[in-house]
Amino acid sequence: QVLLVESGGGLVQAGGSLRLSCAASGRTFSLAAMGWFRQAPGKEREFVAAIRWTHGSTYYADSVKGRFTISRDNAKNTMYLQMNSLKPEDTAVYYCAAKNTALVVTTSYNYWGQGTQVTVSS
Repeated sequence: QVLLVESGGGLVQAGGSLRLSCAASGRTFSLAAMGWFRQAPGKEREFVAAIRWTHGSTYYADSVKGRFTISRDNAKNTMYLQMNSLKPEDTAVYYCAAKNTALVVTTSYNYWGQGTQVTVSS
């Protein structure tokens, strides 16, 4: 129903910046919220940031507040995650997610991208 394609991952040094993109296709008219999650080796997938698609309200995990910014371009059906002041602990596979209902935006996503690797060296 909704297809998500992520891009923008890579290798950066600590303190550097990276911008992730997630392009949505399919029934994008039904999008209620999109979000970013990440999973480091040996750890469970964790919430990073989310945005309500229509109104643009944003939500962030405490670990990334002040450093990461989530945004979206409704016309392009694309979501972005601007990551600044990156730390080695930000190293993970980052996943784009989408859902059709958004009473809760930190969990219960139905559609997922393939993931993109972000590696931050010290």
